[in-house]
Amino acid sequence: MNKYNLEILGLEEGADEQEVKQAYDALREKYLEERFMDGERGNNAAKMLTKIETAYNELLTELRETSAQDGGETYATVENYIKDGNIQEAQRVLDGFNERGAQWHYLQSVVFYRKNWMNESKKQLEIAIQLDAENEKYKEAYRKLNDKINYDANASAGANAQNGGAQGGAGEPNRSAYQGQTMEDVQTDGQMGGNVCAQCLDCCYTYLCISCLCDGCCR
Repeated sequence: MNKYNLEILGLEEGADEQEVKQAYDALREKYLEERFMDGERGNNAAKMLTKIETAYNELLTELRETSAQDGGETYATVENYIKDGNIQEAQRVLDGFNERGAQWHYLQSVVFYRKNWMNESKKQLEIAIQLDAENEKYKEAYRKLNDKINYDANASAGANAQNGGAQGGAGEPNRSAYQGQTMEDVQTDGQMGGNVCAQCLDCCYTYLCISCLCDGCCR
Protein backbone atom coordinates (compact mmCIF):
# COMPACT_ATOMS: atom_id res chain seq x y z
CA MET A 1 0.00 0.00 0.00
CA ASN A 2 1.11 3.57 -0.69
CA LYS A 3 3.07 4.64 2.40
CA TYR A 4 2.50 8.35 1.86
CA ASN A 5 -1.27 7.88 1.73
CA LEU A 6 -1.12 5.73 4.85
CA GLU A 7 0.82 8.45 6.66
CA ILE A 8 -1.69 11.11 5.63
CA LEU A 9 -4.48 9.07 7.24
CA GLY A 10 -2.33 7.98 10.18
CA LEU A 11 -2.53 4.30 9.28
CA GLU A 12 -0.06 1.42 9.14
CA GLU A 13 0.61 -1.15 6.43
CA GLY A 14 -2.11 -3.80 6.30
CA ALA A 15 -5.00 -1.48 7.13
CA ASP A 16 -8.31 -2.72 5.76
CA GLU A 17 -11.09 -0.80 4.04
CA GLN A 18 -13.02 -0.18 7.25
CA GLU A 19 -9.96 1.27 8.98
CA VAL A 20 -9.27 3.53 6.01
CA LYS A 21 -12.83 4.82 6.07
CA GLN A 22 -12.81 5.42 9.82
CA ALA A 23 -9.53 7.37 9.65
CA TYR A 24 -10.80 9.42 6.73
CA ASP A 25 -14.08 10.28 8.44
CA ALA A 26 -12.34 11.37 11.65
CA LEU A 27 -9.76 13.55 9.85
CA ARG A 28 -12.32 15.06 7.51
CA GLU A 29 -14.52 16.09 10.42
CA LYS A 30 -11.49 17.64 12.17
CA TYR A 31 -10.28 19.68 9.19
CA LEU A 32 -13.77 20.75 8.13
CA GLU A 33 -14.02 22.61 11.43
CA GLU A 34 -10.52 24.04 11.25
CA ARG A 35 -10.67 25.36 7.69
CA PHE A 36 -12.77 28.36 8.78
CA MET A 37 -10.15 29.49 11.28
CA ASP A 38 -8.09 32.56 10.55
CA GLY A 39 -4.54 32.51 9.35
CA GLU A 40 -2.25 29.59 8.61
CA ARG A 41 -4.31 27.07 10.55
CA GLY A 42 -7.31 27.57 8.30
CA ASN A 43 -5.17 27.40 5.15
CA ASN A 44 -3.47 24.23 6.35
CA ALA A 45 -6.85 22.60 7.12
CA ALA A 46 -8.06 23.31 3.56
CA LYS A 47 -4.89 21.74 2.12
CA MET A 48 -5.24 18.70 4.38
CA LEU A 49 -8.82 18.14 3.25
CA THR A 50 -7.57 17.79 -0.30
CA LYS A 51 -4.75 15.48 0.78
CA ILE A 52 -6.91 13.16 2.86
CA GLU A 53 -9.51 13.00 0.07
CA THR A 54 -6.85 11.93 -2.42
CA ALA A 55 -5.27 9.47 0.03
CA TYR A 56 -8.66 7.96 0.85
CA ASN A 57 -9.66 7.41 -2.78
CA GLU A 58 -6.29 5.99 -3.81
CA LEU A 59 -6.11 3.59 -0.86
CA LEU A 60 -9.66 2.34 -1.50
CA THR A 61 -8.84 1.74 -5.16
CA GLU A 62 -5.69 -0.14 -4.20
CA LEU A 63 -7.50 -2.28 -1.64
CA ARG A 64 -10.31 -3.16 -4.03
CA GLU A 65 -7.94 -4.05 -6.86
CA THR A 66 -6.04 -6.34 -4.51
CA SER A 67 -9.29 -7.89 -3.29
CA ALA A 68 -10.45 -8.53 -6.86
CA GLN A 69 -7.12 -10.17 -7.73
CA ASP A 70 -7.23 -12.38 -4.65
CA GLY A 71 -10.84 -13.27 -5.41
CA GLY A 72 -9.92 -14.32 -8.94
CA GLU A 73 -7.23 -16.65 -7.65
CA THR A 74 -9.64 -18.12 -5.11
CA TYR A 75 -12.32 -18.66 -7.76
CA ALA A 76 -9.73 -20.55 -9.80
CA THR A 77 -9.15 -22.75 -6.75
CA VAL A 78 -12.88 -23.47 -6.51
CA GLU A 79 -13.01 -24.31 -10.22
CA ASN A 80 -10.14 -26.76 -9.85
CA TYR A 81 -11.84 -28.47 -6.92
CA ILE A 82 -15.03 -28.82 -8.97
CA LYS A 83 -13.14 -30.26 -11.93
CA ASP A 84 -11.46 -32.78 -9.61
CA GLY A 85 -14.81 -33.73 -8.08
CA ASN A 86 -13.81 -32.42 -4.65
CA ILE A 87 -17.13 -30.73 -3.98
CA GLN A 88 -16.67 -30.53 -0.22
CA GLU A 89 -13.51 -28.44 -0.56
CA ALA A 90 -15.10 -26.29 -3.27
CA GLN A 91 -17.97 -25.51 -0.90
CA ARG A 92 -15.58 -24.77 1.96
CA VAL A 93 -13.71 -22.19 -0.11
CA LEU A 94 -16.94 -20.59 -1.33
CA ASP A 95 -18.18 -20.30 2.25
CA GLY A 96 -15.09 -18.21 3.05
CA PHE A 97 -16.04 -15.37 0.68
CA ASN A 98 -17.34 -12.16 2.22
CA GLU A 99 -18.25 -10.46 -1.06
CA ARG A 100 -20.41 -12.67 -3.26
CA GLY A 101 -20.84 -11.48 -6.82
CA ALA A 102 -22.19 -13.08 -9.96
CA GLN A 103 -19.27 -15.47 -10.36
CA TRP A 104 -19.64 -16.66 -6.77
CA HIS A 105 -23.31 -17.49 -7.32
CA TYR A 106 -22.53 -19.24 -10.60
CA LEU A 107 -19.94 -21.46 -8.97
CA GLN A 108 -22.29 -22.12 -6.05
CA SER A 109 -24.88 -23.20 -8.61
CA VAL A 110 -22.41 -25.68 -10.11
CA VAL A 111 -21.56 -27.03 -6.65
CA PHE A 112 -25.26 -27.46 -5.82
CA TYR A 113 -25.78 -29.21 -9.14
CA ARG A 114 -22.97 -31.63 -8.38
CA LYS A 115 -24.61 -32.24 -5.00
CA ASN A 116 -27.83 -33.00 -6.92
CA TRP A 117 -29.67 -30.04 -5.36
CA MET A 118 -31.39 -28.86 -8.53
CA ASN A 119 -33.76 -26.25 -7.15
CA GLU A 120 -30.98 -24.64 -5.11
CA SER A 121 -28.75 -24.68 -8.19
CA LYS A 122 -31.44 -22.91 -10.18
CA LYS A 123 -31.86 -20.19 -7.55
CA GLN A 124 -28.12 -19.48 -7.51
CA LEU A 125 -28.07 -19.19 -11.30
CA GLU A 126 -30.97 -16.75 -11.17
CA ILE A 127 -29.02 -14.54 -8.76
CA ALA A 128 -25.92 -14.74 -10.97
CA ILE A 129 -27.98 -13.61 -13.97
CA GLN A 130 -29.50 -10.74 -11.98
CA LEU A 131 -26.02 -9.53 -11.06
CA ASP A 132 -24.57 -10.02 -14.56
CA ALA A 133 -27.46 -9.88 -17.00
CA GLU A 134 -25.22 -9.85 -20.10
CA ASN A 135 -23.37 -13.06 -19.29
CA GLU A 136 -24.34 -15.54 -21.99
CA LYS A 137 -22.71 -18.45 -20.19
CA TYR A 138 -24.96 -18.02 -17.17
CA LYS A 139 -28.07 -17.76 -19.35
CA GLU A 140 -27.15 -20.85 -21.35
CA ALA A 141 -26.48 -22.83 -18.16
CA TYR A 142 -29.85 -21.68 -16.82
CA ARG A 143 -31.63 -22.86 -19.97
CA LYS A 144 -29.94 -26.27 -19.81
CA LEU A 145 -30.77 -26.66 -16.15
CA ASN A 146 -34.43 -25.81 -16.75
CA ASP A 147 -34.53 -28.39 -19.54
CA LYS A 148 -33.24 -31.03 -17.17
CA ILE A 149 -35.61 -30.12 -14.34
CA ASN A 150 -38.61 -30.10 -16.69
CA TYR A 151 -37.58 -33.42 -18.22
CA ASP A 152 -37.20 -35.04 -14.81
CA ALA A 153 -40.53 -33.66 -13.62
CA ASN A 154 -42.34 -34.97 -16.71
CA ALA A 155 -40.60 -38.33 -16.51
CA SER A 156 -41.48 -38.65 -12.84
CA ALA A 157 -45.13 -37.79 -13.52
CA GLY A 158 -45.22 -40.37 -16.32
CA ALA A 159 -43.72 -43.03 -14.08
CA ASN A 160 -46.29 -42.29 -11.36
CA ALA A 161 -49.11 -42.54 -13.88
CA GLN A 162 -47.81 -45.90 -15.09
CA ASN A 163 -47.54 -47.17 -11.54
CA GLY A 164 -51.10 -46.08 -10.82
CA GLY A 165 -52.37 -47.83 -13.95
CA ALA A 166 -50.53 -51.04 -13.13
CA GLN A 167 -52.35 -51.13 -9.80
CA GLY A 168 -55.71 -50.90 -11.58
CA GLY A 169 -56.50 -47.54 -9.95
CA ALA A 170 -56.40 -49.02 -6.48
CA GLY A 171 -53.20 -47.27 -5.43
CA GLU A 172 -52.65 -43.56 -5.00
CA PRO A 173 -49.84 -42.33 -7.28
CA ASN A 174 -46.94 -40.50 -5.75
CA ARG A 175 -47.74 -36.81 -6.21
CA SER A 176 -44.59 -35.41 -4.59
CA ALA A 177 -42.88 -32.64 -6.56
CA TYR A 178 -39.50 -32.99 -8.17
CA GLN A 179 -36.91 -33.02 -5.42
CA GLY A 180 -33.70 -33.00 -7.41
CA GLN A 181 -33.26 -36.68 -8.23
CA THR A 182 -30.55 -37.61 -10.68
CA MET A 183 -31.37 -38.62 -14.20
CA GLU A 184 -30.33 -42.16 -13.36
CA ASP A 185 -33.07 -42.22 -10.71
CA VAL A 186 -35.78 -41.48 -13.27
CA GLN A 187 -37.34 -44.70 -14.54
CA THR A 188 -39.37 -44.58 -17.75
CA ASP A 189 -40.56 -47.14 -20.28
CA GLY A 190 -37.47 -48.72 -21.80
CA GLN A 191 -39.16 -48.96 -25.19
CA MET A 192 -39.37 -45.15 -25.29
CA GLY A 193 -35.69 -44.77 -24.48
CA GLY A 194 -36.46 -42.18 -21.81
CA ASN A 195 -33.66 -43.09 -19.45
CA VAL A 196 -31.03 -42.87 -22.18
CA CYS A 197 -32.22 -39.38 -23.18
CA ALA A 198 -32.24 -38.34 -19.57
CA GLN A 199 -28.66 -39.40 -19.12
CA CYS A 200 -27.69 -37.45 -22.24
CA LEU A 201 -29.38 -34.32 -20.91
CA ASP A 202 -27.70 -34.72 -17.56
CA CYS A 203 -24.31 -35.12 -19.22
CA CYS A 204 -25.03 -32.10 -21.43
CA TYR A 205 -25.57 -29.77 -18.48
CA THR A 206 -22.64 -31.20 -16.55
CA TYR A 207 -20.43 -30.78 -19.61
CA LEU A 208 -21.63 -27.20 -20.03
CA CYS A 209 -20.69 -26.25 -16.47
CA ILE A 210 -17.32 -27.96 -16.55
CA SER A 211 -16.61 -26.63 -20.04
CA CYS A 212 -17.28 -23.10 -18.85
CA LEU A 213 -14.88 -23.62 -15.97
CA CYS A 214 -12.20 -24.96 -18.27
CA ASP A 215 -12.64 -22.05 -20.67
CA GLY A 216 -12.18 -19.65 -17.78
CA CYS A 217 -14.86 -17.34 -19.13
CA CYS A 218 -16.53 -16.45 -15.83
CA ARG A 219 -17.28 -12.74 -15.55
